[in-house]
Amino acid sequence: MLIEIDFNSEEAIYVQLRNQIIVAIATSQLKNGESLPSVRNMADDIGVNMHTVNKAYSSLRQDGFLKVDRRRGAVVSVDIDKINSLNKMRCLLKPLIASGIVKGVSRDEVKKLIDEIYDDME
Repeated sequence: MLIEIDFNSEEAIYVQLRNQIIVAIATSQLKNGESLPSVRNMADDIGVNMHTVNKAYSSLRQDGFLKVDRRRGAVVSVDIDKINSLNKMRCLLKPLIASGIVKGVSRDEVKKLIDEIYDDME
């Protein structure tokens, strides 16, 4: 799994890391039960502070993507709770879709975009 951090982005580094790990899980680059690098190793690999990696890992753990094993460290552990996932997606998508509607984005364009993103994940 290759992590690419954009240090010029307005998006926080821990959010970039978190999102890339989620995409890696969705695209099977990371599999359930697979260990992630230690916080120290990940920080060294991508050139960030250990606290930044720890914050990303903590966020992933809280959202049910990782568990922390004392012996193996951070381990991919996908909490398959479809209803909660759909509700979270709804909360995130609703303001984005509303913004698109205000700017003239059609329903078909939104569906096409979602299909493209979904296809990229498979």
